[in-house]
Amino acid sequence: MLAAYATAPNPSDPLAALEIGQRPEPEPRDGWTTVTVKAASINHHDVFTLRGVGIGKDAFPMILGCDASGVDEDGREVVVHAVVPSPGWVGDETLDPKRSLLSEVHQGTLAEKVIVPTRNLVPKPAELSHEQAACLSTAWLTAYRMLFVKSGVTPGGTILVQGASGGVATALIALGSAAGYRMWATGRTEAKRQAALALGADAVFEPGARLPARVPAVMETVGEATWSHSLRSLEPGGRIVVAGSTSGPAPSADLARVFFLQLSVLGTTMGTRAELESLLQMLVTTGVRPAIDQTLPLVDAATGFAKIVAGDTAGKIVLTT
Repeated sequence: MLAAYATAPNPSDPLAALEIGQRPEPEPRDGWTTVTVKAASINHHDVFTLRGVGIGKDAFPMILGCDASGVDEDGREVVVHAVVPSPGWVGDETLDPKRSLLSEVHQGTLAEKVIVPTRNLVPKPAELSHEQAACLSTAWLTAYRMLFVKSGVTPGGTILVQGASGGVATALIALGSAAGYRMWATGRTEAKRQAALALGADAVFEPGARLPARVPAVMETVGEATWSHSLRSLEPGGRIVVAGSTSGPAPSADLARVFFLQLSVLGTTMGTRAELESLLQMLVTTGVRPAIDQTLPLVDAATGFAKIVAGDTAGKIVLTT
């Protein structure tokens, strides 16, 4: 089957590790279901895999991809939940110390077929296309949990989103706006800031800009490039919700500011299957849909990866089979 996969870790040139070609089809196993993939999306996690971050050298070659929408063995349209807990785990899958994401231990979704635990399949609402549903399990689910589980802010409050154009950031803006939050966002270019406004942001700013007021919560996925600004932007007692560090680790925790202003730093990753179901229902109810920067055939996956690496996106890159 055709797949986009990492041949070997390449920390300095991740695109050189990307191959588009034939890989073996998944072999049946008890408790797992083979999904015929209709659409899948690219995440920064896939670039990390190409660099060799979070994956052992003996796991290569590895088919990339965490997200997918497709059809199961009985012809039902399904969305794949990317978090794979250990056998017998009960409760929040993201807290399982032995959990993994698809494309870390098990082959990923950027292929014509993928096999996943049957419990990782969620019915796809008819109101969503496969391309839209394929954007949700990583970036949008992460954003849903950041806002509604971790932020501590109720609708009507103000939330700052750092970096307006990535998959998680665009999801945060769209979901927050639909839920009645006042959403502020930073963006490196005027085009990115205008795109954030089109998604529903109430105000946009250049990176590092002085804000009109301090905010109760900052949504942080950028890391090194924005961390200091995130801390300075918080009101006393505020919190940063961290779900990534695409520009590198934070250079300084600035602990004096953290303890003096009683700030909180909360880590979060992905979300549960139940939260994915809630996210899908929210999209059906509100009419909100993922911002898709570009849809490409799987064979042209390298074009999409190049945009991700260059930071030249305004939404998700979706691949179709």
